[in-house]
Formats: sequence, structure tokens, C-alpha cells
Amino acid sequence: MARRIDPREPGNRGPSWWRAYLYVLPCAYEDLLKLGFSRDPLDRMQTLHPRWFEFFDLDRAFLIEAETVRDARDIELGLGHAIAEHNAPAPLVIRRAAAGHTEWYRGAYARLRTSANMLAAGGYVLHDPLRNWSRDALAAGSDRLFAWTEAMLAADELESPLCLTPNQKTVRDALDARAALGLDIEEVVPAEVFRWYCGATGYRRDCGQRSVR
Repeated sequence: MARRIDPREPGNRGPSWWRAYLYVLPCAYEDLLKLGFSRDPLDRMQTLHPRWFEFFDLDRAFLIEAETVRDARDIELGLGHAIAEHNAPAPLVIRRAAAGHTEWYRGAYARLRTSANMLAAGGYVLHDPLRNWSRDALAAGSDRLFAWTEAMLAADELESPLCLTPNQKTVRDALDARAALGLDIEEVVPAEVFRWYCGATGYRRDCGQRSVR
């Protein structure tokens, strides 16, 4: 098994893309969770559900950071075996193309939390709650949002806030995630994209909130 990570060492804090993570993602409104591992947990959440920041309870979700994919996989296999009796069907809203229809469990959160605390005591880095890690991960990609949103939305889409096209929904979800995690939007997208977003979602730039439409 790989060497445990010391969180006090330089470079071992915040999102770290060359390592692997075991993730535990509880649903926000149901006693159901997803267990798995990934090099990029943010991308994994985004592929599982477009509204991942609402669908998953980021205040209860957590990551265990490992130095290798094999280590993260070994942890997942061990924990999955321990909670096998809690196996449950995946929610219907999970994207089938994301291959996320296995490793769902009901009633297993407390056991996984205890195991995570034991791993942390043994030297693994525990990112808890996942909300903080997710905010850092989104912030790290802020410099790419300007060009991405500009490329995603055609001129006619910027003039049509209602009856959203697939591209508009994708951009809306990405910017809603930033709003939900308290990150700035106006400073990282083109002015015309920000105007469209405010019109499409009721986002209030004065207090960084949005109203649901």
C-alpha cells in the first residue's frame, strides 16, 4: 500500500490532480450514497449528475486522498466489501453514460464515516466536508471559464434566456455551481455571458444569489 500522505507537507493541500481519491457522495434528500474512486472527483460528480452541487450533500460528502489509483481502489474494495449488505439500486436520474450505476448503498453512511476517521488517524488525508474541496477545485479552473463560456454560447443563444438549449443548460449548470459554492461569476466570464446568465436565472450580482426559475 502507498505511503500515507502528510497534510503538512507542501503541495499536499487543496485539489491535487496527480493523486487518486476515494469518494463518498451522499444524496441530499435520501439515505443513499455513491462510493467510488477517481483521479478527478469534481469531474466525476459532474458526469454523474448535471446539478451535482444540489444532488449530493456536499456538507456530508468527503474524500480520502491516496497517492496512487491502486491504493484508492484497494480502499474502495475493502469498504465496499464491508458494506455489501447495504447495496442498493442507483437513482434513476444518474446519467447512464457516466457508468455510475454500481456501488450505491443505503444506510451505510455511518460505517463509512467511522472507516474514514480511522484512515485519517492512520495518516491519510481526509477532505471533509467536500464542499470546501469542491470550492477550491472550481476556483482552480476559473481562468478557463471565460473562453469556455464564450465558445459554448452562440450569439442568438445570448439573446434567448428562456427555453434553454442544451449548451445553455450546460453553461447555466456550471455557473450555478459557482454561485452555490460562493464563487464569483461576473469576473470570470464575458460581460454578455454574465448578462445572459442573470436574465436566465435571476442571479443577483449584489449578493451573489440566484432565484430558481
